[in-house]
Amino acid sequence: MAFDYSLDFKNIDFRQHPDLYRVGKGEQGVLLVEPYKSEILPYWRFKTPDIAKESSQKIYEIFLEYLDKDDFIGADMARKFLQMGYTRSRRYANHKSGRKYKQDDEKKEILPYDVDPVKAESAAIFKTKWIEAKTNDKYLYLLTKHKQMYETT
Repeated sequence: MAFDYSLDFKNIDFRQHPDLYRVGKGEQGVLLVEPYKSEILPYWRFKTPDIAKESSQKIYEIFLEYLDKDDFIGADMARKFLQMGYTRSRRYANHKSGRKYKQDDEKKEILPYDVDPVKAESAAIFKTKWIEAKTNDKYLYLLTKHKQMYETT
């Protein structure tokens, strides 16, 4: 099922209401789902490889803590932050401004690449942890269980 953007995210505690959470695609909802966003966001950084390494390790530790508590939503949110660390670092690695498209272009023309090897290294660091998270056996088990319980049509 698609991520439900119509929910009242400011007033829902998804730890108390796991039935309302939908995984969606990729990073959908990463900056909306509380209390997880507030628990993980302070650690999300990627400016340099050293910062990315520290950040991705901390978020992966949080991911494992959620798994230890069988808290699928927390684990999925941590996985999304790791994925977002990769995608945002990669975007800045490819485009110094962080913008992929020309600002006033209705055709969505992609700006030329201006590769930053430092941001590319940060992206690689996050990608490693993201892959580790999304292929974790317990995560995959809890993902299947969540979808069976709450996301069946």
